[in-house]
Amino acid sequence: MFSTLAIVITLLLLMFFAYRGYSVLILAPIMATLAVFLSGDFLSSIPAYTDVFMGALSGFLLKFFPIFLLGALFGRLMADSGAATAIANTVVEKLGASKAILAVILVCAILTYGGVSLFVVAFAIYPIAKDLFKAADIPKRLIPAAIALGSFTFTMTALPGTPAIQNAIPIPYYNTNVFAAPILGIIGGLVMFIGGWLWLQSRARKANAAGEGYGQHDEEDVGGISSTAKETEALNTHHTSFTVAMIPLILVIGLNAILTYAIFPSMDFSALQTQFPDLNIAGSLGLWSIILSLVVACVVLILLRIGHWNNLQKTINRGTYDSMLPIFNTASEVGYGAVIASLAGFLIIRDSILNLSPENPLISEAVAMTTLAGITGSSSGGLSIALSTLGEDYLRMAVNAGIDPELMHRVAVMAAGGLDTLPHSGAVITLLAICGLTHKQSYLNVAMVTMAIPLVAVVTVITLGTMFGSF
Repeated sequence: MFSTLAIVITLLLLMFFAYRGYSVLILAPIMATLAVFLSGDFLSSIPAYTDVFMGALSGFLLKFFPIFLLGALFGRLMADSGAATAIANTVVEKLGASKAILAVILVCAILTYGGVSLFVVAFAIYPIAKDLFKAADIPKRLIPAAIALGSFTFTMTALPGTPAIQNAIPIPYYNTNVFAAPILGIIGGLVMFIGGWLWLQSRARKANAAGEGYGQHDEEDVGGISSTAKETEALNTHHTSFTVAMIPLILVIGLNAILTYAIFPSMDFSALQTQFPDLNIAGSLGLWSIILSLVVACVVLILLRIGHWNNLQKTINRGTYDSMLPIFNTASEVGYGAVIASLAGFLIIRDSILNLSPENPLISEAVAMTTLAGITGSSSGGLSIALSTLGEDYLRMAVNAGIDPELMHRVAVMAAGGLDTLPHSGAVITLLAICGLTHKQSYLNVAMVTMAIPLVAVVTVITLGTMFGSF
């Protein structure tokens, strides 16, 4: 009883202090240790941190550090080379200011689906979105929702092949790949995209009918954050064509697909298995595909812009540093989850979740993923905690129920992208700061396009998957 209460208390404290802006890097170990202490096992508090917490943290780094590193580096290369701006400008030119909302959504979607970090996209696209919305006289308060819809939703969790870390995390647990349940992923993605776009369009029409336009706003830097966008823009002094800009993005998805469906299936890994007997080949191929695709895309992008880099060394270093905070934040949340899972009170919580719908583990899985994502304010953090503690149980339940692990993969990722954008989410806080807006001004629309509509998409995919299986 005390152990379960300790878990609930520390979860609430984690959520509260994260919302107040405290770093998860310090919050996670403190709350993990506090949970052990409050459960009555005082002597185990320190070993729980040094062995359990740090063991889980290092295990997550071992699996996913290359993807975080390469993803952040690729995003920085796209931004500093001018490729991201070239893509944005081309889409805007084709659609025009009258379709400002759709233009911002599509630009963000193209970049994030191609592997550019959502934070890099937000910094790069905000200045363009600001000018577009002002020209179309659409309320500025809708900009965060438009950026979030294109960056935080269907390209992050639903579309097959997306190199987002959320789509990679289930691979070693379900022995799947980033293209898991492709048709269902596309259907879910369309629900998010069309539903979110129609919602924002309706808000813009309502504002127009009420006589509300772009509004009067102080466009100066907010908290110094907007300076990052200006610094990136200053580096883009050389024009990049749309064709050249798209090549690296196409490589990320295309090479990933070729490796996943053509090259790796035709290879004999028996010698490799003999050399590394503990290696889970099936659970590693999906990760290797992403790593190789990002490496090739980074190299090609560098070569395409040879002679046009203002400071390639600075760009590479910034990309490397950009990866550190996200991966250590997520790894710290995984460490916290591992400590919680070691407590006796977690058995009660685990059994309650697993028994939520014994005949359909998809429902139980969705609830677990989105709940933990909501608590941590992070889809990758919630997904990692849930799978590290319950992944084996869900795989067993799926096999027993005759459910394709690919469907489990897709539902897990999409569900983690549900409640991950509650008000304390670091991504939401950063996005609003970039745009110079407050929760009061913009959060309702952000919540609609990143939580309410994505959860409808999850229900849609679960329903179709239950009726027709994975496809």
